[in-house]
Amino acid sequence: MQKLLRCLWLIGGLSGTSAALAQGLTDVAPREMSSFTAVTIGVADIDPAIALWVDDFGFEVVAERTGPDADLASLWSIGAGDIARQALVATPGSRLGMLHLVEFADPDPPVREGAQVFDAVPKNLDIYVRDMPARLAALSARGREFRNNEYSEVTAPNGIVFREMHMPGHDLINIVLLEILGDSMTVPERDFAGVGPLILIVDDADAEKAFYRDIIGLDMLSDNILEGPEVEAMIGLPPGAALDVSIWGRAGAPYGQIEVIDYRGVDGNDLYPRARPPSTGILHVSYELDRIEPLMRKLDDRHIGFSEHGVVTTLLGRGPVLSFRSPAGFRIEVHERGNGR
Repeated sequence: MQKLLRCLWLIGGLSGTSAALAQGLTDVAPREMSSFTAVTIGVADIDPAIALWVDDFGFEVVAERTGPDADLASLWSIGAGDIARQALVATPGSRLGMLHLVEFADPDPPVREGAQVFDAVPKNLDIYVRDMPARLAALSARGREFRNNEYSEVTAPNGIVFREMHMPGHDLINIVLLEILGDSMTVPERDFAGVGPLILIVDDADAEKAFYRDIIGLDMLSDNILEGPEVEAMIGLPPGAALDVSIWGRAGAPYGQIEVIDYRGVDGNDLYPRARPPSTGILHVSYELDRIEPLMRKLDDRHIGFSEHGVVTTLLGRGPVLSFRSPAGFRIEVHERGNGR
């Protein structure tokens, strides 16, 4: 199933991404909400998370903090002492698609604990890879395991070849290693780079699409419906069910994209209420704007509730922050650029 989804992503959503890949996946997004700055992941222990992202994947820690954090706790409506340690981790040379790892003193269960394939929940993180066989061998030598016996390799109808491997991460997150090959593009200069798309399972794709288009202001890079007996048999869907799959971001900006998947005709559980601190796993994303006031007016005009948090100091920097939720219930934070990075 993932092969088919990825094939359609490559057909419909790669034209703008390939140029960035040819540059070695550099930071090319404009100063607007085209790519999320960071995805926040709650962790029970930050050390194994750092070991994965820094030691194994070659990311770098660009900021870190130990001990209670009153500002962040206020932003998330938890106690300052609930936060034990933090780290902001990024692909060297980029400040988009970063990971904000937050260790909680007494964490709740993982967001994806017991989740089924159809459940509405933040699901996967896509990481770009150079030379999949070599990277998998290196990870295996470090004791890492994978969800598949071997990586898949598929040629899309447009001639682009991609390789893919799923691996379990810390705190029940799922990581998809993705290598893109082909004559029209070069491989990334780094062994690992990301985060690329963040995959969100939702129960109303139309509402979620309208939100990312009209409120966040993203471009639809790919939009496909997967249906028919072959798809039904492949993933065990009932007759007449289908998948609605779309990619959101900006052409030429491969980091910090959003992928929305709706399993239509199948009822899953809504697990988004779990994606709140101090749970572990994928919690929310943060965007940055030069000024958040126009966005606040837009939200108000559309009767979308939001919270103003005032001036907040986080590892992302210092400035006013507002938060709101997508129709599925996924939390979005928007930080106004101030005296931070």
